[in-house]
Formats: sequence, C-alpha cells, structure tokens
Amino acid sequence: MSGASTVPPRPPRPAPRITDDNEGFWRQAADHHLSAQRCDDCGDLRHPPRPMCLHCQSLDWSWIEMAGTGTVYSYTVQHRASHPYFADKTPMTLALVDLDEGFRVLADLPGVADIEVGMPVEVLFGQLDDDLTLPHFRPRRREEESR
Repeated sequence: MSGASTVPPRPPRPAPRITDDNEGFWRQAADHHLSAQRCDDCGDLRHPPRPMCLHCQSLDWSWIEMAGTGTVYSYTVQHRASHPYFADKTPMTLALVDLDEGFRVLADLPGVADIEVGMPVEVLFGQLDDDLTLPHFRPRRREEESR
C-alpha cells in the first residue's frame, strides 16, 4: 500500500423525479422558461404540477410561461449539507419566493448571502448536466443594470 489517500468519488446530484405531470415544467426550464400549469376551465394557476385542478376538478390544463419575478417570502441558510453531493456547496440559501403571478415556489439563491424578506428576485437558470436545467433565483437587477 502506498499510503496515499484517495478521495472518494463525488456522489451524483439527487435529481428531481420526472413524471407525466411535471415533464413540461422541466422541458421548458431547459429552454430557460419558468412555467406553471393553468386550468383551461377556471384559469387557476398551480405549482407544483398535478393532474387535476384543485378548484374545479378539471383535468384540462396548459403550460404558461411565468415572468420569473417575485419577492422573498421566507428563507433559510443551510449550513449542513442535506446530501453528500452538497457537502462543498454550503452555506446554501433557500427561499420561498412569491411569484408575481400569485403562487409560491421553493428555490435556491446561489451565492447570495445578503438576503431579506421582501427582497425582489428574478429567475435565472443553471445547466446542471445535459439532461437537467434548474431554475434558481437572484436579487432582481435594477432596470439600468440589465441594459
């Protein structure tokens, strides 16, 4: 034995479970669009995706693109990795974001340490691998910064 230590391989990132209900969300995320289901009968927006409208029980729905802007409702800074893949990615800021369209999503804010409730945020997309693009959020840039 040489005495040299070997670094164990990094475990794979836990991937979301793709289903018939959420496949459209992930397909549109790959094209850098944040989407939600809209009931074709009553117009209710819903996320996470599911097969039936909670308000009118319709099974008819369409994917619509969201603006990708909102405000931080609540947040936490995770200092201990919840999975070995994230061991070198802490601290990790996770937030509940109230989207301008009227519903809430959970997402991370990579590299954001200065966060507060009510902070305006916008979506950005990160290419994890060939098969998966993840929506993240960042503090919203002022209009003059985005030009």
